[in-house]
Amino acid sequence: MTTKIILSLDGNVLREVVLDHEKLTIGRKAHNHLQIDNLAVSGEHAVITTIQNDSFLEDLQSTNGTMVNGQPVQKHFLQDGDVVEIGKYKLKYVREGAAKGHPQEDFERTMVIRPGAKPAPKPEPAFKPGDTHTSIDAPTVQAPLLQQTEAPAAEARAAAIQVLNGANAGKSLELTKNLTSLGKPGVQVAIITRRPNGYFLTHVEGPSRPLVNSEQIGVQAHELHDHDVIELAGIKMEFFYK
Repeated sequence: MTTKIILSLDGNVLREVVLDHEKLTIGRKAHNHLQIDNLAVSGEHAVITTIQNDSFLEDLQSTNGTMVNGQPVQKHFLQDGDVVEIGKYKLKYVREGAAKGHPQEDFERTMVIRPGAKPAPKPEPAFKPGDTHTSIDAPTVQAPLLQQTEAPAAEARAAAIQVLNGANAGKSLELTKNLTSLGKPGVQVAIITRRPNGYFLTHVEGPSRPLVNSEQIGVQAHELHDHDVIELAGIKMEFFYK
């Protein structure tokens, strides 16, 4: 799967950039990976961070701000077709091959467990092998999604998260991948990264950062410990080692 951004101005395509590096900086100054030489663009305006097949946009406290699909953002979890606006320039985020090459996989990545769905006759994990994307709904909060990248993670102790409240209370997800994203794009998004020395929770998008054991995490990645309780968009999830 290839991810890229398409830079355009007034409907004319100026450049296509493949997101094959972890960081892509955007700004007016020449040292940026993608230079936009326009006075409406700050010297260091924004950065796109890509981990596996997931990309996150962050505004770098620019003077005129950054918009996605017409809405101002500070941080944003990019989805296929999103249009980033910087001044008069538009950058379209494209994930090539997702639907064309793997239609079943694309369907699974957007599968939704809807409120009021009847439970299975017998207890079983909410996420079967091969499932990579789902959402968890709460009665009053539009629920977080759980998404995992496809590449196997580095060796680390096996761990999982279990939903503690809402319509899907009791269901669990094993953290077998390098990165798991939780949340609702445009509302609140966080990621759990699996490293050889443990699991870490990082805030990506939303007006407030996630809670761990009722305390808001900091700006940097927060190391998770056995039986920590994560709260995100009204949904509580317990992290535990297996």
